[in-house]
Amino acid sequence: MKELIIKKAGESFLKYGFKSVTMDDIANDLGISKKTIYKHFKNKVELVENTISYLHEMVLNTVLFVCNKEYNAIQENFEIKKIFSKVFEHADNSPMYQLQKYYPKTHSKIIKNEFSMFKDCILKNIEKGVDEGIYRKNIDRELTTKFYFSLMMSVHDTNLHAYNKSTIKKIELKALEYHIRAIATLKGLKILEEQLEKNSIT
Repeated sequence: MKELIIKKAGESFLKYGFKSVTMDDIANDLGISKKTIYKHFKNKVELVENTISYLHEMVLNTVLFVCNKEYNAIQENFEIKKIFSKVFEHADNSPMYQLQKYYPKTHSKIIKNEFSMFKDCILKNIEKGVDEGIYRKNIDRELTTKFYFSLMMSVHDTNLHAYNKSTIKKIELKALEYHIRAIATLKGLKILEEQLEKNSIT
């Protein structure tokens, strides 16, 4: 039952936002009493934290699966972008904005955990690209990892971008292009152009 609650909460939080969805909403969607939810989670904050941990693990496992395929580093980045786009495709507003505004302590903890979880994936992608000759050898790998993480987090910052489902994918694509152009070799730029053509958004 606990996992079922977390899964349903995850779907609702991503679609409607962390503030908008109440414990009553989740209970009604599952056809259970609110008391049943409180048997597993002492309050909404705990449910939010557990839900985000579940979503992170789910996304990370999918990302690792992609990384084990025979993509080059640039192709790999585009495949990973598709995963994150899929996670947020039904969001009516920015879940991360609501999390930051209404649950700032949780948001701060989440960002730290997220960087810890995904920094190895980003760093390995950079090292892979250098080995393949499609990223430049002289880049600062640790700093580039932090730059890219910050860039991708900024995509969902409503202080910078008006959150709109019809435009968010374009912004994500532009952010990925910006990152790769900053570190790619001439060989890498050719692969980037091929990927942009395949993944163009109208």
